[in-house]
Amino acid sequence: MSGSRVLEGRATPRGPFPHVKVVGDLVFVSGTSSRRPDNTFVGVEVDAMGTTNLDIRAQTRAVIENIRDMLAEIGAELSDVAQITTYLVSMNDFGGYNEVYGEFFDERGPTRTTVAVHQLPHPHLLIEIQAIAQLPRTDPTHSHRTTEVAA
Repeated sequence: MSGSRVLEGRATPRGPFPHVKVVGDLVFVSGTSSRRPDNTFVGVEVDAMGTTNLDIRAQTRAVIENIRDMLAEIGAELSDVAQITTYLVSMNDFGGYNEVYGEFFDERGPTRTTVAVHQLPHPHLLIEIQAIAQLPRTDPTHSHRTTEVAA
């Protein structure tokens, strides 16, 4: 299943690019945010006075869940992710981001690079993550994943 895909039921990409591109058994996930399909954002509250509260923990959780759900649509899981690149608007958010990241991954998980950027495509975004995963090897005679056993 090679090729680029814009996935149904997801926030529409903000440019001419796919959500995912499969090349051989590698899956490249475009930078993903906490944006919902209706263009609202998880982790953003605006009160009646217009004061905005942005929550890095909620946004991080939503981003990783969005990536998880996109991978599931093409037959992969978060455990198949090999590389994560995270873009934070402020390194002051690193602690909250790292805390939530640890709910999904540990030191046996993907390699990771985290960088601070000046801004992301919307002022309410604190974080964006891109990922590279490998499609799992499956045994064609069974409907479940095969696992390799170390000798």
